[in-house]
Amino acid sequence: MYSSGKNRASRLNLELILGIFFTVPPLIMISKRSRPRPYSSGGFTLIELLVVIAIIAILAGMLLPALSRAKSKAQGVVCASNLKQMQLSWNLYLDDNGDKVPPNENPRQGTWVRGWLDNAVAVTDNTNVVHLRNSLLWKYHETLGIWRCPSDRSVSIHRGVTYPRVRSISMNAWLNRLDPPSSLLMPYRVIERLSQMTDPSPSKTWILMDEREDRINNGYFYVDMTGLKEKNPALYQLADMPASYHGGSGSISFADGHVELKKWLDPRTKPPLLKGKNLGLIGATPNNPDVAWLQERTTGAREE
Repeated sequence: MYSSGKNRASRLNLELILGIFFTVPPLIMISKRSRPRPYSSGGFTLIELLVVIAIIAILAGMLLPALSRAKSKAQGVVCASNLKQMQLSWNLYLDDNGDKVPPNENPRQGTWVRGWLDNAVAVTDNTNVVHLRNSLLWKYHETLGIWRCPSDRSVSIHRGVTYPRVRSISMNAWLNRLDPPSSLLMPYRVIERLSQMTDPSPSKTWILMDEREDRINNGYFYVDMTGLKEKNPALYQLADMPASYHGGSGSISFADGHVELKKWLDPRTKPPLLKGKNLGLIGATPNNPDVAWLQERTTGAREE
């Protein structure tokens, strides 16, 4: 009997505890909900909205530059991939032509790609893909998209319709070009075969490069070698201008097949783009480290 009474008391205590636990809080909650809330309008105050807008503006200011850099980097990767495919086409051409490099504005042998682009005038060559399809390198890739850097936004308007221009790359002018009589006095080699790339070596000789939209015309990129032999940086000059679309960098390929994203160092190598205009010859640019870098990777001394 003692045990039975003890169990009954325990059961009553448990029921009491459970009753309090499950009954009292809802009563308290109902009591709280029933209290009037002064100044409650069911929306945000002006100050709260301004605080939210300010936070959004701060976050946007922090994220947008990072997103812009990420986009530029992604386009740089695509650009390098395009140039890699074009460089492979160049190497395959050598395999099929007994080690001889494609001609570059050589009237006796033709040129690797025809067409003269103009940033100021809507010439037909700006949008003429026939020249690309007739290129000496076309059969090795047959892809129009690799002829243009994705960061090159230049267009050409014809009969009221806007078209993207078709090419942004040029080839080293010291590769199998016509050697005019005046250049016989120059101490630098015009390279006709891969075997002639000894100093600099194929891994140090650049072949193709993205050129600025306001400077590119034909497929010929000229590096002025003045000052190299003399070891006098005060004589450096710029003729054609490399592209600097990717955070001040440009894609450039080499004879051994690799591609680099070169960061140009001197502001004179990357002046602001001229929309709808052509950039003239730059001329003297003394002590420009970018000229020194290009000269060392363009060609070597002519054999005596």
